[in-house]
Parts: sequence; structure tokens; C-alpha cells
Amino acid sequence: MNALDSDILNSLWHDADTREARLREIITERLAARPTPVDDDFIVTTYFFALRSWTLEHASKEISYHATSGTKHIPPGSLLEQCTAKTVGVDAFDATGRLGLLHLAFPLKMLLQPDGHLTSCDILHTVAGAIIFDVHEVQDVRLVALQIPDKVIRTFPGPAHGPQGIRKLTGFAPEEPAFGTILKPTAGITPDEVGALVEEAAACPLFLFVKEDENLYPRLDYSPVEARTRQAVAAIERARDKRGGRGLIFAPHISGAPNEILETVHAVVEAGATGVMFSESFAGGTVRMVREATKQLQTPPAIYGHNAGIGVKTRGGIRREMIDLLARLDGIDFRQTAPVRPGEPFLKPYGLEWEASEAILMQPFPGPKPTMIVRAGGLDQGNIGLNLADAEKRGITANVLFLAGSAINSIKNASDKSDSKLGAEAMMQALEVHRTGELRDVPNEEHLSALLALAERKQLKALREALRQRYPAEAR
Repeated sequence: MNALDSDILNSLWHDADTREARLREIITERLAARPTPVDDDFIVTTYFFALRSWTLEHASKEISYHATSGTKHIPPGSLLEQCTAKTVGVDAFDATGRLGLLHLAFPLKMLLQPDGHLTSCDILHTVAGAIIFDVHEVQDVRLVALQIPDKVIRTFPGPAHGPQGIRKLTGFAPEEPAFGTILKPTAGITPDEVGALVEEAAACPLFLFVKEDENLYPRLDYSPVEARTRQAVAAIERARDKRGGRGLIFAPHISGAPNEILETVHAVVEAGATGVMFSESFAGGTVRMVREATKQLQTPPAIYGHNAGIGVKTRGGIRREMIDLLARLDGIDFRQTAPVRPGEPFLKPYGLEWEASEAILMQPFPGPKPTMIVRAGGLDQGNIGLNLADAEKRGITANVLFLAGSAINSIKNASDKSDSKLGAEAMMQALEVHRTGELRDVPNEEHLSALLALAERKQLKALREALRQRYPAEAR
């Protein structure tokens, strides 16, 4: 086997994330100066291109030809002209004219159905097609902005509930921090075990939401999702007196082929599920399908649009906030971003990408409700204070669900057994620390050490133990 030389090894270690972060900074600055144009008769897109030999202007002609009418000589005023994309702006970054931003307008005439609506699948099929992403000539491409006319946005169903509806449904006050958790273990559990895990979670009034993990599949012979749902619903009912009148949304995991997904959704709703959780990254149109199939119910299930696999699309060239936008329009009630935490991020998005995703999920639209942001993926007792402070500072507490899985369900007690009660108690102690404001002026990078010292000083035993297990190096 041939050894790899240093140049090859260096290229394999290329940090694409660093480049992506810098590219986003540049594009954000350029679009602030020259925004994506708006036109009520077109969907207007903005792309970043790095082209091998084509100019940006030539690329626009190729896209117009291949992605819309497929005609080069178009009679003026014809239907063909009405169904052909047009260039509405070019921002070249250098003298080659091959690197920069390209604004293209795709006509609604070629997209709209007779009642004036269209689908996210058709939008992506058109604005992210082969000629844009798959030809060799395109060295690099990013779909960075999408302007959809208000009249089209109004035709999308949007979330059934949104943050305000979710809180009304469960009895949580608008500015009250809302928490959720994930069942652990995440696979290899039976309906009885699901019921027991949900009952433990339901006993804690901190929780508004509990969901299964995406690793727990619905059609298992030893653990069918309908049976899991019945056990979970019964467990929530048994814990009703402990919850002070608050509801708890349970979202079982749904997956499979489109026909199986609908069958399973109807089955779990009939069994009492108040939410459903599925990943739409590899099943285009699933959110809209489920939303439309359940919208006539008196209380449609809240949809947790899990974004497992979203990185495959974002690293492939579609900005995360574009995917989040379409998922919101299609009907998701919950969407995960990532928690605030000191040091290196554990999970994407972060930086400007994180800000853009959260903004698009909350941005006011003419019609569709906002989507509830879910801070998850490493959220724990050590950084919950930072996340609460961030949400309060930005005035978005009502729009955020704080979701902790391992930080609740994997904290071990003195018998070395996972104890969700201990994990929940530790989270409530961390929440109380935040409420006191004792660490308000502590810089983010010093927050954990200050919290550890406070837990030790005040003998907050559950919090101290959770921090010791979550941060063994810092807690020594």
C-alpha cells in the first residue's frame, strides 16, 4: 500500500467548517448591503457559486434552461417565457466573474397548483436541482437565501400549535421555562419499560414534553409503537395528580415508507399520543403529509420535526435555515437547534448558522405560526443557566423548549444505577441557581467552575453529583 504524502494528508485534514463559517460571514455582509430581490410572481433564490470555467452570468443561463423551460430561443410574451427563470442580480467577488452570488427568479407560473399552493418538495426540486448541484462545472455551490411571496406562504399549513398553542395545550405560562426529556435507553426497550420511563418523567412537573429517540423504531415485534403509546398515555394519567394540572406531550417515534408513516400516525393518535416525532431529512414531504392528514382532528398531534441527517443536506450545499424554513411552513411544531455552551460546540448549528436557524423558526410570517425552538444536544445542568439567560436576554423564553436526555436519565445514584429523579432534581437545582441571579455576572467561560463551587458551598447534592458525572475533568 502506497504511503500518503504530506500534501495529500494536509488536504484530507482541510477544515471545511472553518471555511464555511468564514464564507457565511462574507455572504451575510454582502446580502446586508444588497439583499435578495423580492418579486410577488417569482420565488427568488440566491446562490453562492465557485465555477470552474463558466461565469456567473453563463451559469444563470444554464440553470434557466435546464431547471425551467428547457428552451433557449423563447418567443417574447409566450407561455414559455412566463415559465422560464430569469437573472435578477449578480455579485461577483473577483475579476474572474466565476466566484460570487447569483440571484435567480423562478416563476410561480411553472409551479403553482390551480388553488395557488405549492409544496416544499417542488420548491427544492426546482431550486436545488441537478444543474445547480450535480454538474462538474460547479466547483462549489450554496443555496443561501429563498424569497417566497407572501401569497404563497399563506397557503402552507404551518404548525398546528406553535409555541403559544403548545403552552396553552399543556398549561405552561408564556414566560415559564419549559423542559422536555428523551427516553433512555434509546433502543432495546419494551412497551412496559417505555411506560415506566414515561411515568418517571411525568412525575416531574418541570417537563412539558417527552419523546422517544429516533433509534427506537415503530414496527418492532417485541415493542410495537401502539403498545408503547398506550403504556405512556396510561403512565401520564397515573401521574396527573403530581403535575398540578399541567399536561405532558408524549411523542412516539414514527418512521417507515410514506404509507407506513400515515398508518402509524393514525394508530398512535388513536392510542392517545398528543405528539409524533419523526425525521423528515430523508423523507421529503412527510411533515406536510402528516400535517394535512391530521389537521381536521379537534387537537392535532404536535409534530416534532427531528433533524437527524440534516447535515447531509447542509454540507451538501443547502443552508440549514432554508431547510428549517420549509419544515416550519410544512407544519413542524418543534425543531432542534443547539444549546449555548462555553468552549467548542458539541453540535451544529453554531455561530451565525445557529442565529439564522433560530431566527427563521421565529420570524413573523403572513399565516404560518412560529415553530418552537428546541435547545438540545448536550444541554445539561452545567449550561442550562447560560441558555436561560440567553433566552431571557433575547426575549424568546416563550418560544424555547429546553430538552435534556442523558443529563436527566443517565445520571447515576449512589447505587450506580441511572436515576432520572436524581437528574431532574439536579436540573431543578440548577434552575433555582439561575433564578437567584448569583451567577448573572459570571462570564460564560467561567460559568461551570462557578456553578461547581456554588453547588459545593450550598450543599446542592444532586446538582453537584450531576456536574461531577457530566464534567469529570472540571469537577476533580
